[in-house]
Amino acid sequence: MTTATTDPTPPLISLTWTDQETGHQGHLVIDRLVRGVSSGGLRMRSGCTLEEVTGLARGMTMKEALHYDPQARYIPLGGAKGGIDCDPRDPAAYGVLVRYLRAVRPYIEHFWTTGEDLGLTQDLVDRAAAEAGLVSSVQAVYPLLDDEEAARRRLADAFAIDVDGIGLDELVGGCGVAESVLTALDRAGVSHRETRVAVQGLGTMGGATARFLARAGLRVVAAADIKGTIANPAGLDVEALLAARDGHGTVDRAALRAEDRELPADAWLTTDAEVLVPAAVSYAIDTTNQAGITARWIVEAANMPVVPEAEALLAARGITVLPDVVVNSGTNAWWWWTLFGDIGADADEAFAHTRRSMRTLVDRTLARAESERTTPRAAAHALAADRLPVVAERFGSFR
Repeated sequence: MTTATTDPTPPLISLTWTDQETGHQGHLVIDRLVRGVSSGGLRMRSGCTLEEVTGLARGMTMKEALHYDPQARYIPLGGAKGGIDCDPRDPAAYGVLVRYLRAVRPYIEHFWTTGEDLGLTQDLVDRAAAEAGLVSSVQAVYPLLDDEEAARRRLADAFAIDVDGIGLDELVGGCGVAESVLTALDRAGVSHRETRVAVQGLGTMGGATARFLARAGLRVVAAADIKGTIANPAGLDVEALLAARDGHGTVDRAALRAEDRELPADAWLTTDAEVLVPAAVSYAIDTTNQAGITARWIVEAANMPVVPEAEALLAARGITVLPDVVVNSGTNAWWWWTLFGDIGADADEAFAHTRRSMRTLVDRTLARAESERTTPRAAAHALAADRLPVVAERFGSFR
């Protein structure tokens, strides 16, 4: 499967670990170090491959560069990613996670800051990290902080904030995805209240995105989880669905209303909607199923959900893909804005900063795509390529 970018430069570090108790494999890829440190989450899913993790790590390098602001306290890190080939619902999964973290502990202590990604929650990562003997999953960044104690307290306070039943750490990423959607609509002159949305995945990112879009006046007409697609052309009750989720984002069907319909898992792709938000697995949209898509925009809340060959076919049909390296970058940035002190432990401040930053980034990406007559992904890669040498020259960066 093609990775997130065509950059042929190999990553700095690439390794595969095998769990001696279960045979499950885990991967770690550090694409680049900046100031000696890299950033990128840890995912757990059945079928996770080294190639997938390599593409995700390269994407993290670009996300970090895209959020570089010379006036901010947050200074970009390098890109990295971890992945474990195991179903997170497997009873053995937690033990595999602990043993993986124990095996890569030296990297987390010195070079790799990580956190939740697909299949894992931050609470679970934190618990497993402590059991593996780690101080924190982001401890490698502590030497770069001016006041480590104050920074750690600020981040802990931010993680303790609950907004209408959902933690702030779960919401900021969805806030960024939603703002990406709204920015695209505003640039096209499309009313929010006339726009229908279908979301794949109601976990951390998908659920938060659905909440913010619904509250902005858009109509969420379909939402898919592992059991199938829940649909209602008149609009789903997003808050009820979020309240009925389990820890893996699966909705209890007892919460559905009489007018809600249950459809096959892939029905979200062909729903009558202007916006599709793949917010679950990588490679969800391929050269075959893209043919049934009629939406105007696909907004990548997940990492690498649209394969490059499918994106080319979609572009030829006038369907715009807003790329993951832009759209879902708000989660990672929020961690660092908070830890480095650009924002405090406050939900309103976090949402406002996220909205401003994401709107600026999406606007810049779409403007460049239009001026260069290219795709938003190519434009985002070009923007990142422009910034990487600046970051490398100022702070030190190597592969």
